Amino acid sequence: MIKRLFDFSLSFCALVILLPVLLLIAVAVRLTSKGPALHWSKRIGQYNQIFLMPKFRSMRTDTPQVATHLLSDSQSYITPVGAFLRKTSLDELPQLWSILVGHMSLVGPRPALFNQDDLVKLRTDCGVHVLKPGLTGWAQVNGRDDLPIPVKVKYDEEYYKKSNLLLDLKIIWLTVRKVLRSEGVSH
Repeated sequence: MIKRLFDFSLSFCALVILLPVLLLIAVAVRLTSKGPALHWSKRIGQYNQIFLMPKFRSMRTDTPQVATHLLSDSQSYITPVGAFLRKTSLDELPQLWSILVGHMSLVGPRPALFNQDDLVKLRTDCGVHVLKPGLTGWAQVNGRDDLPIPVKVKYDEEYYKKSNLLLDLKIIWLTVRKVLRSEGVSH
């Protein structure tokens, strides 16, 4: 209950404060590429339920629905402002909406794509699927895109077993540091 109140309060305040930035990004996306400003991606949520997660669209509308690292030439799909949005993690800001409505949490395992069966199975096997996915998480601050799936799941499991408000605050702090330094972003 405390975690949900924390998530709701912070996401609401962040959405209000960041509204001008969100609008500017939306306009930049629309002016520099065809298609909507937001991409709604099918993701795996708590208890392996599918939900739609918004992100600012950083890739062309004809990009295959797979994890970016599985694309043969991911750079060819990135929009003119997409590289900047991804490097700064600004493409993730619309997920504050998913936190506000209760599909996500500020901290938890990053939501898997609907077709990442290997990741979903490993998380389910170790019980991590009971957690709401997060905007950031323990695996994110310990390697992000650089980690292979089994290592990510080990960090997710560690978070699941040790989860508490102080750990969440630590992860949020580490996330801010890593985002400001653009650490761990490989595509």
